[in-house]
Amino acid sequence: MAAGISDRISAFVGALPLKPGLRVLEIGCGPGVAARDVARRIGDGFILAIDRSEKAIRLARARSADEMAWGCLDFRHAAIEDFALNAGEALFDIAFTMRVGALDGRHPEANRAAR
Repeated sequence: MAAGISDRISAFVGALPLKPGLRVLEIGCGPGVAARDVARRIGDGFILAIDRSEKAIRLARARSADEMAWGCLDFRHAAIEDFALNAGEALFDIAFTMRVGALDGRHPEANRAAR
């Protein structure tokens, strides 16, 4: 387990079918713990991590300077129900989320919008 990662997050990321070169989307990244772990595992790949909370995105960026400087990780302030690719942005090979209300049934109206 990498420093600063809970056993739960480490196990979750470890179960993802990650390999070098993948483009990954994390939905609901919070302070970026899982995103940083994914970035370390995908080598020359790329992970975009989104969250509806501006505060979470600020924290994630502040704690991820190295990975962002390598060009393998970026963060975007966006709720999944409002998320759209930017013009010319490539599709993702895999997307994941851990306990996001818009996708786990806690907020059915947001779930419909996200789909």
